[in-house]
Parts: sequence; C-alpha cells; structure tokens
Amino acid sequence: MFQKITLIALIIAFVSCQKKETVEKDKIKLADWLIGNWENTSPEGILSENWQKLNDSTFSASSYFIKGKDTLHFETIVLAQLGETLTYKATVKGQNDDKPVFFPSTSETDQQLVFENAKHDYPQKITYTKGANNTLTAEISGNLNGKPSSEKFVMTKK
Repeated sequence: MFQKITLIALIIAFVSCQKKETVEKDKIKLADWLIGNWENTSPEGILSENWQKLNDSTFSASSYFIKGKDTLHFETIVLAQLGETLTYKATVKGQNDDKPVFFPSTSETDQQLVFENAKHDYPQKITYTKGANNTLTAEISGNLNGKPSSEKFVMTKK
C-alpha cells in the first residue's frame, strides 16, 4: 500500500512540474503576433522592426530608423521568457556604453505587451499593441528631463 501511495505521489509531482513549465512558457506565446517585419514610413524617415523566433522562449528583433541614406537609430532587442517573466532587453547603439537595458513585463495579453523599468532614464515604459489590419503600435513613455513624455509609432506588417 505504501509503495502505491509513493508512486501516486511521484506521478502527481511529475505532472505538476510539467504543467508549471508549460504555463511558464505560454507567456511568450502571447507575443507570437510580433513575429515578422513591421514598418512605418513618414516624412521624417522609415522606422522598421524585424522580429524572429529564436526558440520556444526567445524572440529577437532589430529596430532601425533611416532617413535618406543615414541610419539615425539602431537597436537590437531580445524578448525572452525567464522563469515566469517576459523580459525585453534593448541594446541601443551609442547609448549606455552599448550595454543592454532590461524591461521586465508588467502585463501580457494576446493584444498588448507592457514592459517597465522605473530606473531607466528614458523611456521607463515600452508598450506594444496589436491593431487591426496588420498594424502594431509601439509606444515609449515616461519622464524625460523631469516632464512626462510619450511617443507612438504605428507600424504595418510587410
């Protein structure tokens, strides 16, 4: 009888651990809609973000802003599920000694992802919202030089 109880307890523990791992990895699945090439063309230039899936827990992207033949902004992004938290890691060329800045997620749904880092100079918040007709809105916000600031970029999937 004791052996049966021990066996049942082990099976329950194993199944519980498996389910927890699945639930943890499910958070990054909410971001699947990011995968692809996104672009915003305006008189100021062209903003592009190109997202790809590296594996079951990590996405990567390159984001750049080009005006004419000049690249005015370039960053690499890694979106990774670390335990139960999605983390947005941005490395902007020429900023922060080219070291990454981490933004843990504060909200994830199948329509919106929110990442925040209150200690970062600007932005402190990054939001991606899935829109209609293959659009995506990226918004950066926070305090800039002591004043509230935000910028929105609506991009279309290419």
